[in-house]
Amino acid sequence: MPRVSRMIIADQTAVYHVMSRTALDGFPIESFEKDFLLDLIKRMAGLFFTEVYGFALMDNHFHLLVKMLPEHEFTDEAVKERLERYYGEKRALAWEGQMPFVRSKLASLSEFVREIKVNFTRFYNKRHGRRGYFWGDRFKSVIVEEGETLINCLAYIDLNPVRAGIVERPEDYRWNSLGYHIQTNNKDGFLSTDFGLKQFNVKSDKERVRLYRKYVYETGAIPLAGKSFTKTIPEKIVTEERKKEFEISRTDRFFCRTRYFTDSGIIGSREFVSGTYQQFKHLFQSKHEKKPKSVKGLDGVFSLKRLSEAI
Repeated sequence: MPRVSRMIIADQTAVYHVMSRTALDGFPIESFEKDFLLDLIKRMAGLFFTEVYGFALMDNHFHLLVKMLPEHEFTDEAVKERLERYYGEKRALAWEGQMPFVRSKLASLSEFVREIKVNFTRFYNKRHGRRGYFWGDRFKSVIVEEGETLINCLAYIDLNPVRAGIVERPEDYRWNSLGYHIQTNNKDGFLSTDFGLKQFNVKSDKERVRLYRKYVYETGAIPLAGKSFTKTIPEKIVTEERKKEFEISRTDRFFCRTRYFTDSGIIGSREFVSGTYQQFKHLFQSKHEKKPKSVKGLDGVFSLKRLSEAI
């Protein structure tokens, strides 16, 4: 059966909810790989004509909410700057005679997602010494109307780790957009802070994030119809946030960044903890080789106790 043509709005601004799932069994995308995938998405978003609204990188799939911008909005100089930033000045010069092709490519949703998936597959296969496909069928994409539909879709994406029972608060998950907003203060301005709320004349980024977070919490407390097995944000937590009017204090933001990094001597991915331990194991008086222990509640994060506790 031939493939069904993808619904792409050409030469106009359009927002898409993109979903792609791995072809591998189980949950192969670990913490280190999620970090790489997030960095890859950020780099590609700086190259292509895009604005990223939100994302959720899960153990076996990812979600993206991305706006594709028409190529005519960008001057030749702006295109050259993007090419130089990504490829370097020498390689960018080679593209100058192919500007129509380059413009078409950088405005394409399919090319944007393809570059993300192909580069991640290369990284994953090299890391795990394997060959072949990593992703399953073609990625799915849904055209999303801006406004109420957009904010509903974005909330659905950010609530993925809550629905999966990984966290109770969506911002405690560092591989979704709300976690990125709260934990990094939207580092490098990577994410759009539109949220579909401009219609309410919300001016400041801080206020937009607060209102969006309020919306996510209220939405996250409602069970999905027909899906009683999914988790929701506990009503107790929602009530606490209502009392604070969903404001994020400096203490809250700092807590999100550091609370898991106070009880260990070494903490990080299994590879990082093991490698660092080899450099300092002469300081451990134990005769037995120390092994990283999984941190409860943080998938893919491991630790070794402080030296004083390890002796």
